[in-house]
Amino acid sequence: MPTSQACQLESPAVSEQILQDVFGYQTFRLGQQAVIEAASDGKDCLVIMPTGGGKSLCYQIPALVRDGLTLVVSPLISLMKDQVDQLLANGVAAACINSTMSRDEMLATFQAMEQGELKLVYVSPERVMSRDFIDRLAAVPLSLLAVDEAHCISQWGHDFRPEYAALGVLKQHFADLPVMALTATADETTRQDIISRLALTDHHEHLGSFDRPNIRYTLQEKYKPMAQLNRYLSAMHGQCGIVYCNSRKRVEQITESLCKGGIRAAAYHAGLEHDERAAVQEGFQRDDIHIVVATVAFGMGINKPNVRFVVHYDIPRNIESYYQETGRAGRDGLPAEAVMFYDPSDLAWLRRCLDEKEEGAQKQVEGHKLNAMGAFAEAQTCRRQVLLNYFGEHRDEPCGNCDICLDPPKRFEALEVAQKALSCVYRVNQSFGVNHVVEVLRGMQNQRVREHGHDKLTTYGIGREHSHEFWVSILRQLVHRGFLTQSIVRSSTLQLTEKARGILRGELSLELAVPRLDTTARNAKSDKLANRQYDKKLFAKLRKLRKAIADEEDLPPYVVFNDASLMEMAESLPTSASEMLAVNGVGHRKLEKYGNVFMEVIKDHLTAGEELLY
Repeated sequence: MPTSQACQLESPAVSEQILQDVFGYQTFRLGQQAVIEAASDGKDCLVIMPTGGGKSLCYQIPALVRDGLTLVVSPLISLMKDQVDQLLANGVAAACINSTMSRDEMLATFQAMEQGELKLVYVSPERVMSRDFIDRLAAVPLSLLAVDEAHCISQWGHDFRPEYAALGVLKQHFADLPVMALTATADETTRQDIISRLALTDHHEHLGSFDRPNIRYTLQEKYKPMAQLNRYLSAMHGQCGIVYCNSRKRVEQITESLCKGGIRAAAYHAGLEHDERAAVQEGFQRDDIHIVVATVAFGMGINKPNVRFVVHYDIPRNIESYYQETGRAGRDGLPAEAVMFYDPSDLAWLRRCLDEKEEGAQKQVEGHKLNAMGAFAEAQTCRRQVLLNYFGEHRDEPCGNCDICLDPPKRFEALEVAQKALSCVYRVNQSFGVNHVVEVLRGMQNQRVREHGHDKLTTYGIGREHSHEFWVSILRQLVHRGFLTQSIVRSSTLQLTEKARGILRGELSLELAVPRLDTTARNAKSDKLANRQYDKKLFAKLRKLRKAIADEEDLPPYVVFNDASLMEMAESLPTSASEMLAVNGVGHRKLEKYGNVFMEVIKDHLTAGEELLY
C-alpha cells in the first residue's frame, strides 16, 4: 500500500492492512497491535520486546497511519542504513541522516522532510540534540519520536550513554509529540529510569516476554577452547554465526587460525579502520562471510535474520550483553544456538579489570551485573529460568532446551538447607550480599562478621559442614527460583521475596540441584533445523536466486526475502500470486518486484520432479 493511502485510512483495521500489504505479514505478534494502536492514538509508549520480537514494526506502522514525520533515534549508522534499506524495499519513503552523507545529500533530506515527502527518518542521538537540528525540526510536521535501544538512557542500564540521557529535553521543545521508547533489555530499575528521563506521561507499557524459545543455551567447560571451537564450527558447516571474544588480540588470533583451517571468517573490532569494519559487516550481511569473530563492538547494527549460532569464547561482562548478543541468533524464529565456553579464571580477570576502575555508582552497577553473569555461568538451574528471572519474568517449569535441562544435574531434597540460607539472610537484616551471608553460615571468624555482631546470631555456623562454593550455589539457585532477590540499588544485597515465606514455614517442598563444584563439559547440538519439513533442494535453489538478485541490486540477501520466507515457499510451493501473498514476509511490493522469478523457480523445480517420476 502506498503511504499516502495508508494515512487516509481511518478504520480500526488500518494497522492490520498495512501489516499485510506493506510488510507482508499475516498476523501481529503478541503485544504489537496494542502498542501500534496506542502510538497511532498519540500516546507515549514503553516497549520491551526481545531481539527479533518485532520492535521496529511498533513504530513503523504508526508512522504510516499518522500524518507527518516519524523521527527514529538510533545509535549506529549501520543499523539506520539496514532499516532504511528494508523500508525502501517495501515501498516506504524513509531516509537517514548521518556523518557519511555529503552536505548536498543532507540538504536534500532536510528539504524532503520539510515538504512532507518522507514518513520515517533515522538519526543519531548526538545529531538530534544539536541546536541546529532542533531548529530545523520546528519546520517539520512531526508525528512520533521513537527512541531505539532505550536502555542506553539509564544509568542502571548495561550500556549507559550520556548523549542518550539528554533526549528527555526534546519533550520541552515538542510537548505534544508522542514518544516511544524501545529496547530488548531492561530490568525494573532501568525501565523506571527510562520513563523518568524521557518524561513519558500516561504511557502505554508493553513488557513482552524475554523468552526466545528457539535459542538453545549451552555452556561448555573451557579447557582447549580453540579445538572446541573448531569442532563446533565443523558441525555447523555452511551456517552463519558470530564468535564473541573479550579482547582485540584474541579476535585476531582466532580469525587467523580459522582462516588457515579453511573457514570463511573475518575479524571485527574497534581498532580496525572504518572501511575495513564496514566491509566485514557488509560481507556478513550478504552471506559472503559466514563467520565473524568480534568484540562487543560488533552486533548492535546487525539485523541479519539467519544467524544460526552465537559462540561466546569468553564470558560477557553482564547478562544484558549476553542476552542481546545471543539474541542475534535466530531472529527469523528458526532454531538457533548460543554456546558459551566458561573458565572461572576469565571471570576473575574481569573482576580484576573492574577493581581498577574509579569508585562510584557506575562501578557498583557493573559489579552487580558481573556477579549476576557469573551466577548464570555457574547455575545448576535451567539457564532460561535464570535469564528470565533476572529480567523479572519468573517461570516455574524448566525449558527443556538448555544444557542443564538436556543433561540435568542430580537433585536433592533441599528444604532444610534453603531454610538455613533464607533464615541467615533474614538474621543479617537483608542488608548483605552473597559472600557475607555464606561467611556467617559457615561460622567464619573475620573482622566484618565480628564488627556487625553476626558471630552472635542463631544462624552463625549452622552451615559449616558445607563448603563456601556449596552455599554460593544454593543462594544463587534460591535467587534463580525467585525466593531471593538481589537489589542493584542496594549494593547487591540479598532480600527475601514473599515466596520465601512458604519455605521458612516449612509449608513447601523444595528440590535443588546438587552443586557441581566443577563445571562439566556439555555439548548439545540442535537438530530441529534438520527436521523441519520443507524441500531442501528447492530451498537451496531459492537461496541461490535470492543471492543473485541481492548482488545485482546491491542489497543484503535477507532484504529480498529472509530464510523463514524461503523455507515457507519450499514448504507450501506457491505458484500463484495469492499463494505467494500468503507466505509470511511477502507483501504487495515484493510480490510485484520478485514474485514471478521465485514462482518460476518453484514451477521449474516441480516440473523437474514430475519428470523424474516418469
